[in-house]
Amino acid sequence: MSSAVATKQNAPIRACTVSRDVQNFDLLIEDMEMELGESWGDLSFPSALKFLDQPDAKALEFLAVALDDEDESNLAMVEAVIQRATTLGIRILLIAEELGPIALHRLLRLGASDFVPYPLPEGALHDAIQRLRQPPAEVTAMSGNAARMAAAPNQAGGTVYAVQSLAGGSGATTFAVNLAWEIANSGKGAPRVCVLDFDLQTGSVATYLDLARTEKVYELLSNTAVMDRDFFLNTLQTFNDKLKVLTAAADMLPLDLISPDDIERVIAMARANFDIVVIDMPGTVVQWTETVLNEADIYFATMELDMRSAQNALRLIRALKAEDLPLSKLRYVLNRAPKFTDLSGKARAKRLAESLDIEFEVMLPEGTTQVTHANDHGLPLSEIAPKNPLLKEIRKVAQTIVASTRDENRAAA
Repeated sequence: MSSAVATKQNAPIRACTVSRDVQNFDLLIEDMEMELGESWGDLSFPSALKFLDQPDAKALEFLAVALDDEDESNLAMVEAVIQRATTLGIRILLIAEELGPIALHRLLRLGASDFVPYPLPEGALHDAIQRLRQPPAEVTAMSGNAARMAAAPNQAGGTVYAVQSLAGGSGATTFAVNLAWEIANSGKGAPRVCVLDFDLQTGSVATYLDLARTEKVYELLSNTAVMDRDFFLNTLQTFNDKLKVLTAAADMLPLDLISPDDIERVIAMARANFDIVVIDMPGTVVQWTETVLNEADIYFATMELDMRSAQNALRLIRALKAEDLPLSKLRYVLNRAPKFTDLSGKARAKRLAESLDIEFEVMLPEGTTQVTHANDHGLPLSEIAPKNPLLKEIRKVAQTIVASTRDENRAAA
């Protein structure tokens, strides 16, 4: 193009698309014309850098930066455009088609305000532009209790139960999924239950319940500041009409993709719309683990009767004490606990608890190959092996939680 900005009839420019070739994004062209008429232009990445150094650039509302997988090899130019626009106070809207999550995460961290997947869903560009035009205070105010109140005014917050593994294979996800299902399936008047899979890299709640992993999850986690009730609920999936689930995303995501504020917003929204929220945590302690611990009413830590579990439990206890975090919320779950007749095993469990100065409040027996069979088929244990000894213990925990929830509801009434 001959000029820095390609426009029609020299109309005042309110926004520009920036791309390698805008003709690759024909739906974006149509939606930009629908939203802005002739008041928008098109720039390549090199010409965008030149234009941003001109006085006219300060009048722009936003740049719509359109990228696909071919742009990943030349992100340096894209990053330069975003950084330059951000210093000028120009908002950045990313339009991404098959762009890897790590690359998208980098661009959002550099200062991009929002993103929309391509091909553009109907009305998505309009909604994104409306969000960009909101004053920053309106956008960022949706956090913590504010998100809870906006989601469901006058509704009491639900109870949060987090589950974290202290050693690989200690059954944290199996416990979380089956606990949530037993609570949701506890009969007439059962609490409304939601499962949040916060294991961004290896989360398997979707596998254990045979649910699809969708791009909506990544869109939600990347935009929690503008999340509303509809946005949140539309991202959840339903298992057997009784259980709502926020699965892990389709792709493996960086654990620092979400901040403590993001986690607080998601938990607040879940609390506002459900009676019970079960969170499946990653095995790794991350920046926002403290946030979940503070938000949770009970924090289950699953482990086994072995040295690695003992050492990891000791590390966790020391870390929480060093940060003065609420150790009282932890409930230790011993998976593959010794049978009633295994006196030697029971003595080992007692010595382990005494050495760590903890108490095993939940003792889960070996679930046998029926557990693997249920997980591989994407069904709760009760649907495959209703008499499984592991299920019976998980059901006891669920019944205690349901009874406690009903008592609290009666007291509130």
